[in-house]
Amino acid sequence: MAQILDGKAYADRMLDEVKAAVAARKNSGLRAPCLAVVLVGDDPASQVYVKGKIAACAKTGIESIEHRPAADVTQSELNLLIEGLNADPDVDGILVQLPLPKHLDSKAALHRINPAKDVDGFHPLNQGRLFEGLPGLRPCTPSACMRMLKFHGVEMAGKRAVVLGRSEIVGKPMALMLLEENATVTIAHSRTADLPAVCREADILVAAVGRPGLVEGSWIKPGAVVVDVGINRVTDLAFGERIFAADPVKLAKLREKGHVLCGDVRFGEAMQVAGAVTPVPGGVGPLTIAGLLRNTLKACEALVCPG
Repeated sequence: MAQILDGKAYADRMLDEVKAAVAARKNSGLRAPCLAVVLVGDDPASQVYVKGKIAACAKTGIESIEHRPAADVTQSELNLLIEGLNADPDVDGILVQLPLPKHLDSKAALHRINPAKDVDGFHPLNQGRLFEGLPGLRPCTPSACMRMLKFHGVEMAGKRAVVLGRSEIVGKPMALMLLEENATVTIAHSRTADLPAVCREADILVAAVGRPGLVEGSWIKPGAVVVDVGINRVTDLAFGERIFAADPVKLAKLREKGHVLCGDVRFGEAMQVAGAVTPVPGGVGPLTIAGLLRNTLKACEALVCPG
């Protein structure tokens, strides 16, 4: 059976490091970092995500401010809110929770954030710094995944890596970070010819497409390291019986509760083939929040704002 890469354990380690650094700042007379979170509307999933981020801030000593514009806020009103946070010297990081309501332009909002406060790492200037291999605020999920892989001693230099997914949030930055570590990288996607064969070439396979159970065990090279970034909610029992055939625990939860969370990889099948696998939940998810708070600390230290 494959090794389970416990993302939660490593995320807790990252949060402890942030907590210690925040305490050291305060002990030396500097203020704690401050994260401003903008949540537009009342999307249930987004509210859960924001709650988790705010709780993590409290755990590490980072201050947090919540702004909750109504779902019908206009683009100009949202822009004004972001501009105000940009100008606030006591705010180090700004996070606009996605997705936004359909009438709003997400990219326009994200690009409005001061790059020095862009703790999600989505601004074009921060993406460009990553492209050129320069230090800066990098996308939380890929950067935390890379730290976890290094922590577990996963060798990347000279290895074949396949990133399944080409989003600006995970796929593209993950490919660049793997390239920095001297892996040979392929970005695969929905139009890749013979996708299973491409995935089978990977010593390191990163799945980030948001399609539950897409990656079957037969797609995985024996001994490969599999990083499952997807998090999906499955409610269809017939579908679940197909993708969870080798995962009786997931299937039992689906039958009992009527829903279950899973990744893009068929975990039970992957465990029989791979060398190491991240679970869902408990794998990459916690790393994202830890990476966000680490970026908030970095943003604060770069600004060097005394309390």
